[in-house]
Amino acid sequence: MELHNTKIDLAKGKREKIVEILNQSLADAIDLKSQAKQAHWNVKGPSFIALHELFDQVATEAETYIDDIAERVTSLGGTALGTIRVAAERSSLSEYPHEITDGTAHVDALSTALADFGKAARKNIDKTDELGDADSADLYTGISRGVDKLLWFVEAHNQA
Repeated sequence: MELHNTKIDLAKGKREKIVEILNQSLADAIDLKSQAKQAHWNVKGPSFIALHELFDQVATEAETYIDDIAERVTSLGGTALGTIRVAAERSSLSEYPHEITDGTAHVDALSTALADFGKAARKNIDKTDELGDADSADLYTGISRGVDKLLWFVEAHNQA
């Protein structure tokens, strides 16, 4: 991938690696948002309104991650690969089950996606830090903290 010129003091080779990491996260974040909306639109059951609103909150938070990740890509001279087609092709998240409607099943499915996204964010803290990009590591730290909080909110619905 060709990078745009920038005066950021990270070597081009390192920026290329970081942009690839970030674009993978961008695909995953777009997928996470769509999975949260899938749950939001299709949840049924006694906890409908609470889960409907919570799943929309997850989608809203994911939108923030999408924007922050894409802007970091472009600030490093890269091109943010943020179309739905690219996200569908590149996402590392498991496919969301389309047949479910029960709130408990949606909680389980969305919490799995959140946990996987959070695990990848934590790995990327270290990867970007090792490449000398404390700013991207900090971005991932914030994402990790936010996703862990969302995971807590979602998982609490299936905990006694």
